[in-house]
Amino acid sequence: MRENLQKNDVFLEKNERIEDLQCKNLKIIQNADLYTFTSDSVVLANFVKTKKDDLCVEIGGGCGVISILVQAKNKLKKIVTFEIQKPMAELLQKNINLNSLKDKIEIVCDDVKNFAKYVEKADVVFSNPPYFKVTNFKQSEVKKIAKEEVLLPCDKLCQCAAKMLKSGGAFYVCYPASRACELVVNLSKVKLAVKEMFFTENGKGKVQTVFLKAVKDAKEEVKIHPNLVTNNENGDYLEVLHTKYFV
Repeated sequence: MRENLQKNDVFLEKNERIEDLQCKNLKIIQNADLYTFTSDSVVLANFVKTKKDDLCVEIGGGCGVISILVQAKNKLKKIVTFEIQKPMAELLQKNINLNSLKDKIEIVCDDVKNFAKYVEKADVVFSNPPYFKVTNFKQSEVKKIAKEEVLLPCDKLCQCAAKMLKSGGAFYVCYPASRACELVVNLSKVKLAVKEMFFTENGKGKVQTVFLKAVKDAKEEVKIHPNLVTNNENGDYLEVLHTKYFV
């Protein structure tokens, strides 16, 4: 049975749930059968900094949580979000409709390598990409493409970001901490210099994810922020996810 949310003709299917993003009354619909977002998405959205007139592009929009939060926090006029998987793009559109952002966020359901068909040079690009190596783990095709480098390996991600950015434009990205060196090497190959970096860790002291800001054609000089603890010892997310900003 479909539940009418009575807002912009958005309906909840039986396998969907709606959650509060704890930011400006924004909501997000997640589908249990598709890929659901993690704390990485919220941290990345807080990390991204833009000017309101910047042309921003997201690589791999998923359910739309990052673009929705980035738009709200930076008051952007336009974000173009690439999402190659049709089921995820449809859910993304539903979340855009739910939050009345049809005129702020544009979805492109295509491979990001074809970006030139849709956008000119961007000021800011951001991505929480599929960052695990390809495995034999049995899961749905949607989840596999969203989580593993089936269609978007590290080198392709960096190349696409560099090609679409203006000189001086910024790329915000997160990756497993264990693959930080690989990410930095691939960024360097395409003249994206890392300017800011920090790691997240769980409540038990384990470092998990690296977050980077890289700037096209910039000098290689990086500012290292302190680690961000995202969970308490019980594994529960901390409020810092919604309030911590890096400047």
